[in-house]
Amino acid sequence: MSGMAPVDRLTPVDEAVGQTVYYDDTRGTYHMWCDDSEYDPVTTSLPIAISSITDVEPAELEPLADSIDPDALDTLVTDWRQRSTHRIGERTGSISFLFAQHGVTIHDDGEIVIDPQRTDIVG
Repeated sequence: MSGMAPVDRLTPVDEAVGQTVYYDDTRGTYHMWCDDSEYDPVTTSLPIAISSITDVEPAELEPLADSIDPDALDTLVTDWRQRSTHRIGERTGSISFLFAQHGVTIHDDGEIVIDPQRTDIVG
């Protein structure tokens, strides 16, 4: 599972856990991609990314476990990484949940979409 940001439509806004967080001003969403060269669990990088987006310390965010089982999420993403031959745009699966009042969708091609406006996801 790997992905590269389509830099023609996204603006880098921050670096979280060695991963660049991008902003899509047409959709109002933030994006980051899992990197196959280094393994930072999504359960580590996601809270730090949201922390950097919201300018709130990670310790002040609700626990990720209040939104989703962190072990199950890491297992799912690891499985996607090991099995995937996808390129960006070739998706067969995703998982969505609400975390820290942001909609989060993780696609099996490695893209993580953080949507501050999407609060209608039922967990």
